[in-house]
Amino acid sequence: MALLRRFNTIRSLYQTLEMHQSSSFLSSRSYSSGFSNVSQFYGQGVTSCLYKTQTNALPWTCRNTPTLRSTTAAELLIFLNDKKSLSTQAPTQTRKVGAQISMTSPGFVYEPYALREPIPFWKRYFTRTGWRQTKEDIKSELKSAYAIAKLRKTGYSKQKFYKEAVELYKEISTLVANGDKTSLRKAVTENMFSALKNEIKQREAIWSKVYWELVEPIVKIRTLRARLIGVDKNDLNKAFIQLTLEFLTKEKFEAYDSKGAVVAGDKMKEVLVRSIWVFEKSLFHSGAHWRLCGRIKV
Repeated sequence: MALLRRFNTIRSLYQTLEMHQSSSFLSSRSYSSGFSNVSQFYGQGVTSCLYKTQTNALPWTCRNTPTLRSTTAAELLIFLNDKKSLSTQAPTQTRKVGAQISMTSPGFVYEPYALREPIPFWKRYFTRTGWRQTKEDIKSELKSAYAIAKLRKTGYSKQKFYKEAVELYKEISTLVANGDKTSLRKAVTENMFSALKNEIKQREAIWSKVYWELVEPIVKIRTLRARLIGVDKNDLNKAFIQLTLEFLTKEKFEAYDSKGAVVAGDKMKEVLVRSIWVFEKSLFHSGAHWRLCGRIKV
């Protein structure tokens, strides 16, 4: 009987998880079909003209998400057990202000998002690997729920943030295309700025100028993951939050040599592009704003 009760408990948790994943990945039939064709469009339309780097470069340089549950004691316990301490586990980005040191960014993406392959029903229930992944999936969702619950206390609105995120996506991509490093510094974290600056340098060594355009409105945007990075274990309000967003967009790109001749791309054609960006914000600095802190390889 004990084994049967345990099985029923796990089955109910799994069904909850499956419902969440279903609403997240299949919330729109048109999006699902468009998503399956991203690799084809991307491969045929852009890959041949990209200059790829080791970092997850911008595509042309080489609506709704499920409602997350409220914070519970179990979620809080998971967060406390897994919270990364900045003072001991990772270098941070700091800025000297007068006689004080102000932390501006953790300097890393905490638990980068990675899409997992679906596990068959029998394997998830009756194998140790399946049970382990089910546990990790549920744990990940609870962490996101806790992070969003904390963020909402600061006045967070999903619709407002999505609008701001799209503007940041457009602004940062345009600045990189124009090689405007001065303005770019304000929209990204220090580590991200260093990576983008190198991408611009490498691109300019091959192409004299590039044209980039975002076709609006975008096809799709959704939240994949939310994470809190605590600064002080004795004060949970002192934390950075990172939101991982997926953008599905139509974009135009064209590259030119020093004589102005087109050497890559075609600005008359729209290319379907999938991008995963991580945005970061401090929850304890007054006037803090969202910045790009990382990109996930697709």
